[in-house]
Amino acid sequence: MTRSVSLLAAIACALTLSACGTTPPAKPPVVAAPPTMEEMMSKAAQAASSGSNEAALGLWQQAATAFPADKQPWVRMAQTRYEAGQYGEAILNAQEVLVRDPADKLANSVIAISGLRLSTRALADLSRQNNLSGPLRAESQDLAKLLRESLGESVLVPPPEKAPARPPRKQPSKRTADEGSANPFNALK
Repeated sequence: MTRSVSLLAAIACALTLSACGTTPPAKPPVVAAPPTMEEMMSKAAQAASSGSNEAALGLWQQAATAFPADKQPWVRMAQTRYEAGQYGEAILNAQEVLVRDPADKLANSVIAISGLRLSTRALADLSRQNNLSGPLRAESQDLAKLLRESLGESVLVPPPEKAPARPPRKQPSKRTADEGSANPFNALK
């Protein structure tokens, strides 16, 4: 019997120790699902519509990082930079669009117009400094010619319109002696 008591004591001890060593399974941490592209774009659009362009640009950058194959964040960044007059950054963002979609017309337009605005600004600065001469002037003229041909215009910036010619003034008639009289109908005779 001592043997059976010892055996029972050992089993009880083993069960007690095994119960202490067992902990309830840990609950996996609740991980929120990553936001979708639509959610990220919507949040950025809300920031932009409230006038917080820098916050919107940051959110679009996050969307571009989270969804690298999608062009939409880059399109919105290019548009926002263009509208803010940040033409260099607009060009860079539009080039990212073209990496993802080489036929995107909006991106090509942003690049073309932003490039023209930067060029115009630089040419104006050079002209003001009287440094537009030699090969730089010749190349500028060649580029202007190419631009005219591309647009189908003979002149890029039309000259100001001339004021319409005035009709000739009516010459006053010669006064007669009757005009000095008090009768206004004397001139009709």
